[in-house]
Amino acid sequence: MTTEATATALQEFTENWREWYRAQEARIADPHGFLAITGLHWLDGTPRRFPDAPGAWHTGPDGVVVRLDDGEELVVGGTPVRGEHRFGVLAERDGVDAVWGDAVIEVAKRGGHDIVRPRHPDAPLRTAFTGTPAYTPDPRWAVTGRYVPFDEPRPTTVGAAVEGLEHVYDAPGRIEFELLGRRLSLTAFPGHGAGRLMVLFTDATSGVTTYAANRVLTVGPPAADGTVVLDFNRAANLPCAYTDLATCPLPPAENRLPVAIKAGLRIPRERGGS
Repeated sequence: MTTEATATALQEFTENWREWYRAQEARIADPHGFLAITGLHWLDGTPRRFPDAPGAWHTGPDGVVVRLDDGEELVVGGTPVRGEHRFGVLAERDGVDAVWGDAVIEVAKRGGHDIVRPRHPDAPLRTAFTGTPAYTPDPRWAVTGRYVPFDEPRPTTVGAAVEGLEHVYDAPGRIEFELLGRRLSLTAFPGHGAGRLMVLFTDATSGVTTYAANRVLTVGPPAADGTVVLDFNRAANLPCAYTDLATCPLPPAENRLPVAIKAGLRIPRERGGS
């Protein structure tokens, strides 16, 4: 490849990364994104009111219920609701967004527990957000690996950013690759979209220049021969890197890589990064 072609390829690689980075930042800074969360409320059988949401909330065998006082209203699925509203039984990692004025009240199940997590656009964490530090993109951190499916998905229990909480994923396989002269592998979880994979990991930069608990890498569907691309330039932060009001999963033990991956998003300024 000529010098000019190499420069053009690098420019295209960098611009593609910048588009990805801008999309990441837009998602985290969304008016109802994770920076807008003002509370993480764990529900039980006792109806309780919260300062950042309307109504009294509880849960039980039939799912989440809210009882709205006179003059209080939520909009669920485009329909205004008053009085008592039953959200029903929610699936793990599922949720419903109920609109309250300019806020969104997230009703969800995480780690087997029903939660209410209000999101207000004027939350101080969101209004003060100035962007996430990141490493300069470098093609050497984009490596080809091979996806090796398990004979059948393996239920894999991992910890969470919230102490005592656990998440369970059905891991479909692992990804084998070489990086910095080391042969490595990562257990993969199902990603968003048909055939896509998600990898949770830490490495030798974790807690030094990148967030200590976890980072996440999205991997496209494997080719017919199992080939995948791991572009660590796109190693992203999960919401717990920014706020204590998140329930993010931690990587399985085998995904703690013994190499320093100086690529992707760094420690957020909200956690002291620069």
